[in-house]
Order: sequence, then structure tokens, then C-alpha cells
Amino acid sequence: MSEAPEVATDTWSPADIPDQAGRTALVTGTTLGGLGHHTALELARRGARVVLAGRSEEKLAATAAAIRSEVPAATPEQLHVDVASLSSVRRAAADAARLGPIDVLVNNAGVMAPPYSRTEDGLELQLATNHLGPFLLTGLLLPQLVASGAGTVVTVSSVMHRVARSAPLGDPRAEQPGRYRRWQVYAQTKLANLLFTYELDRRARAAAVPVKALAAHPGLAGTHLAANGQFGRATGGAATILNAAVRAVSQPAARGAWPTLMAATADLPGATYCGPGGLQEVSGPPRVVSSSQLSHDEDAQRRLWELSERVTGIRYP
Repeated sequence: MSEAPEVATDTWSPADIPDQAGRTALVTGTTLGGLGHHTALELARRGARVVLAGRSEEKLAATAAAIRSEVPAATPEQLHVDVASLSSVRRAAADAARLGPIDVLVNNAGVMAPPYSRTEDGLELQLATNHLGPFLLTGLLLPQLVASGAGTVVTVSSVMHRVARSAPLGDPRAEQPGRYRRWQVYAQTKLANLLFTYELDRRARAAAVPVKALAAHPGLAGTHLAANGQFGRATGGAATILNAAVRAVSQPAARGAWPTLMAATADLPGATYCGPGGLQEVSGPPRVVSSSQLSHDEDAQRRLWELSERVTGIRYP
């Protein structure tokens, strides 16, 4: 299948976010200063009831306090969840039942190219955190998204998805043969985010379910993932030089959140992908962008979906 065409959009900024009063938005990965924090902040600024989801209650409290300091009327709620743990996701989804209808779910939590490790479920860490956990969480929250009457699911991908040579369709519990190529695995998980988004949106439309799925990427944003030694875990002088280079070309985390906010609030159709509109999509105002040809492979989308259901044990209604 040919690559989706790039569609130009008007210049967009958070000033274009419509009134969010009466709407509930759940955002995962809301570490203070990161993309999730700034996504939740702008939604709260527009009147949304925001739910901060993360694995550290202390960090959730810090982000909530920071949001209240900027938006005194905001009352951020907290949901404890480690998306790398399937049991934690199930517990969190059960706890989230108290929230009632959910208008927006932002799957933002993720890890970037850490050393090889496995989760408590025996899954490779990056795929578990970046795709399988969000897949399970979305499925468990789907009835609440449907109950809103017009639910929106936004999953945060990356320009790195273009580096992936294939979709992650192997057994995620199998031992990694040979050397662990952390960046190639990361790229595959970001490709998985898009395969999941496009398949979810197609299935929702086919079933006439009032939920749409979109994706976004931040370009190169100065978050804790990109700027604090995650690039190969460099150390010493190499780390200093590399981090300085990243900061020189990246945009602030607040701007990196704009494509996610656009996907979550603008009047866009499902299966839309938003990213920075500048050179190579590194930075700049958000716009609708294209994704790789592989991300539009409907066979890969279906196979990843079926694999994800088997691994997580969920069947989407």
C-alpha cells in the first residue's frame, strides 16, 4: 500500500484548543516537565478534568501540584499504573471505573532504548511498555470511551518508526537472539503504535463504535528521555557533547506536546497522524503528517492486533 499523503493544515497552537469543560482526559506518563505533563496542563487550562496516570505516586503528586500552580481552578486526579506490568494495568483500569465516561485517552508513557530487560510478565521491556501495556489499557477503558459518545484515543509514536525494518510480530517472550539492538527495537515499538492506531480506528468504524484513534509524535523534544543520557547511555564527555547537541536542535517539551494536543482536540478524522511541521519533522508548529509505508500494511496491523490480544489476554468488545 502506498504511503499516506501529507496534508497541509493551518498553523495550530494551544490557543486553538476549544473549551474542554465537562470533558475527562486521562494522560499516561505525566512525569514533571515531560510531554505528558504539558499535555495535561494545556487540557486543564482549557477546563478539562485531567487524570494523571503514572507508576510513581510521588511524581504524580509533583505534576499535579505544578498544574495547580499554573491553573488554580484545576483539580488533577491521579491513577497509579505501571504500563509495563499487565497486572498493574488491570488494577488501574478497575480503579478508573470511578471516573465514569472518558472523552480522551492519551497513551503517552514510554521508554526509549534502555538496555535489554524483561518485565515481570516475561516480556521484552520496550514492547511491553510502549505497545502491549497501552493496548491492554485502551481495551479495558474502551467501554468508558464509548460511554462518552465520542471518545478519542491518541497514541504517541515517533519519527523513529521509519527506521523499523519490520513489524514486531515475533513472540515477545522469546529470548533475543544475538546482540540486542535497542534502537531497532525502539523503532519497532513506535511502528507498533501506528499499526495499533490504524487498526483500532478501522475496527471502531466497522463496528460503528463512537471512538476514533489518532497518533502524534513530538519531533525531537527536550524531554528526560531525549536529553538525559538515554541515547545509548553515553557517559562522561561523550554524554555532555551528545546531550548538548540534542538540546541545540530540539524544541522544548511544552512545544513537543503540541502535536498530541492537536490530535486530541482538533476536528480531525480518525487515523490522522500529527507531528511538527518543520524540516524533517524535528520541530515547528504541528500539522498532519504522513507515516511510513510499512505502518499502512493492513496485514501487519491485523497480525499485531491478534498477537497483542493473545499476549495481553484481552478481547476488544
